[in-house]
Amino acid sequence: MSQKERTEKEKKNGRMKEDPLLKLEARYCSWGDTVHYAEKLNIFNRSEGIYLYDREDTQFLDLQMWYSAANFGYRNSRLNEALKKQIDTLPQLACQYLHEEKIHLATKLAQRMDLTFEAEGRVHFNVGGSAAIEDSLKVVRNHTKKNLVFAFMGGYHGRTLGASAITSSYRYREKFGHFSDRAMFIPYPYCFRCPYDKKKGFCDLYCLQQFERLFETEYYSVVNKKNNNCEFAAFYVEAVQGTGGYIVPPAEYFSGLKEILDRYNILLVDDEVQMGFFRTGKFWAIEHFNVVPDVVVFGKALTNGLNPLSGIWAKEKLISPNVFPPGSTHSTFSSNPLGTAIGLETMRLIEESDFAVQAPKKGEYFLSALRQLAKKYPQMGDVSGLGLALRIEICQKDGFTPNKELTDAITNIGLSGKLGTGGKKRGLVLDVGGYYKNVFTLAPSLYIKEEEIDLAVDLFEEALKKGIALTA
Repeated sequence: MSQKERTEKEKKNGRMKEDPLLKLEARYCSWGDTVHYAEKLNIFNRSEGIYLYDREDTQFLDLQMWYSAANFGYRNSRLNEALKKQIDTLPQLACQYLHEEKIHLATKLAQRMDLTFEAEGRVHFNVGGSAAIEDSLKVVRNHTKKNLVFAFMGGYHGRTLGASAITSSYRYREKFGHFSDRAMFIPYPYCFRCPYDKKKGFCDLYCLQQFERLFETEYYSVVNKKNNNCEFAAFYVEAVQGTGGYIVPPAEYFSGLKEILDRYNILLVDDEVQMGFFRTGKFWAIEHFNVVPDVVVFGKALTNGLNPLSGIWAKEKLISPNVFPPGSTHSTFSSNPLGTAIGLETMRLIEESDFAVQAPKKGEYFLSALRQLAKKYPQMGDVSGLGLALRIEICQKDGFTPNKELTDAITNIGLSGKLGTGGKKRGLVLDVGGYYKNVFTLAPSLYIKEEEIDLAVDLFEEALKKGIALTA
């Protein structure tokens, strides 16, 4: 379609041109709830499968799928139909009343936890990951009567005030006053950039030993050695760090951590908002590490991003009605019928699929192709992952020094929509994370095909080559 034809079509459909739209955005939209990091502000028009399309119908291959919210692809017909059906039956209901979909969804999630972890518990819904984190904090405080928690450096748990207090980035708290309940942040086992300058496989989990040392004496301020009572209520973890850069810890790390926590009656709260629902090849990422969490927080992909719904699962002793009674938390849209209907259909879809086989298989194929590419480009300092949660750490030519300039260049080149791989103009959507904002965190659709992985690798190489030339 020519530009003239597009202009005529826009006039016919009453659509505003892009420049006036961007002027309106600049004048009337808060930048506090959007990200203006990229050079080009893209306005996307439609989506399908693993692709986004702009107003000129340029195809962008999406390797972040709404921060892993759309695990099951854009415009998934089965999940869309569940939403449409619910809209025409019971689209709204105050959360003080029951509806069938909520009960069935909670049952499926709780029964899966019972089967996976051999632990009985209950499910509590909310909207958005941060809101679910807030609910988990209430459950933890109610049970322990303590306010303080441990969390990881590099961890991200949301941007509400309570979630910001346990998210390690100070910039999320800087504008909002003093956080007296701020978490004690512990180094994450980030082996590529070990904070203790150790080498993976030769350190005997030195970072875990340093955490354990906190409990050696009362003078380290976390425990009363006379009765072993710890001042801290829980440890909030991401089994695989998300915003921190899709970092996968050593296989034995969490089992060692849980042993220490159990010794001092510290709860383990597992944040699965970004890694849940087979992103890593298992239903929950924590399943890879042979531990049983006390609380699991989830969201995002439960509804494939179609309608906000999040929640927590907690062990029965923490959340039974006699200890966490009606009114302990409240949110108007918490167990909304649209969300629970989609979530229930998502669970049915999962039960009928083989993501436990396909996600690791596709992840290995993708990882293998990226590692072959890394042999040609030392700037791809670390390429690793778990399932379809993959990372590319962009570095200087030494393969280690963080290279944010090149990372930004690659991102903007992808968003320009002017990549020529495959004989037609395309774009590439990448998400950037990491401690130094130099890591591409790849979270493609779980339905991605091998030929689409090949295309993704080719597009990334084209953007990388252009980025290297631009920043040389």
